[in-house]
Amino acid sequence: MTKPVAVYTDVVDTDPGPGVELLEQAGFTVRFARSPAPGDIVAAARDAAALLLGYAQVDRPLLDALPALRVVATQSAGCDMVDLDACRERGVWVANVPGAATEEVASHALAMTLALLRGLPQLDRDVRAGVWDGTRYELRRLSEVTVGVVGLGRIGRRYAEYVRPLAGRVVGHDPVAADVPGVEPLDLDEVLAYSDVVSLHLPLTAATRGLLDARRLGLMRRGAALVNVSRAGLVDHGALLRRLDGGHLSGAALDVLPQEPPEPGDPLVAHPRVLLTPHAAYLSAASRLDYVLEQARNVAAWHARGRPVSVVVEGDPAAPHGTKT
Repeated sequence: MTKPVAVYTDVVDTDPGPGVELLEQAGFTVRFARSPAPGDIVAAARDAAALLLGYAQVDRPLLDALPALRVVATQSAGCDMVDLDACRERGVWVANVPGAATEEVASHALAMTLALLRGLPQLDRDVRAGVWDGTRYELRRLSEVTVGVVGLGRIGRRYAEYVRPLAGRVVGHDPVAADVPGVEPLDLDEVLAYSDVVSLHLPLTAATRGLLDARRLGLMRRGAALVNVSRAGLVDHGALLRRLDGGHLSGAALDVLPQEPPEPGDPLVAHPRVLLTPHAAYLSAASRLDYVLEQARNVAAWHARGRPVSVVVEGDPAAPHGTKT
């Protein structure tokens, strides 16, 4: 009998081989789009039941061009590349990979937090420039600082666990999650006003886009710093740059930018108080494998049982979920 088709739209920083093997063992024919451009995806996936995404965009026109599609599986916890409402309207399942890099992202955020509090980017740069003077910056005693955690899902909770023994106080805000032991719950504006470092751990949604706008960045206490290992769209980067230039904020550590890679001459990239990494917080040998396997398992579970392992959008349970071989 005809095998169901699964198509990888794009592959980012991973070896898809283990996922392909899992899908083939589950009964799929596996293809790869030439590129994440809509035309190339449609060419590869006209008859596909499943799409496996890297950063490719899945919008209404693409969904309309893929009438056989039943499940979209991201290779990330975030699903902001997928039009979730359009998938819901069409009965298409959407699945994500929420826990593959919890440890990596939380520890990356912790490393950035410590680097900002101890002035490591500036001190390293000074020494390389021939300046041997550690008194030029206000270096902080960790036990005297307040750390704010915005978003208390898997990663935010793990970050809070890491930072709690080091900081004098940990405060947090999440509009959905329950209280976390050792994290004092506050509303968002209070977290911003009381924290010496604020670390963001939220998905990008319509409600969170631009969450830290000019007004909220202005609420942060003078000399505070910002860490973002989540999504660039959470922050108004123009307002952030103005707060850094004006001296209101002492620094920012960013693993995500509005454009990746950034344009040459991006003022945030050149800023002396900004620590940058290239969207690498999630990376390790272990997480790369977990991302690939968990993404493929979502599709294989849908094929076998009619439901992915990690569901973001409920699809149509009455729709066929593949043809058994």
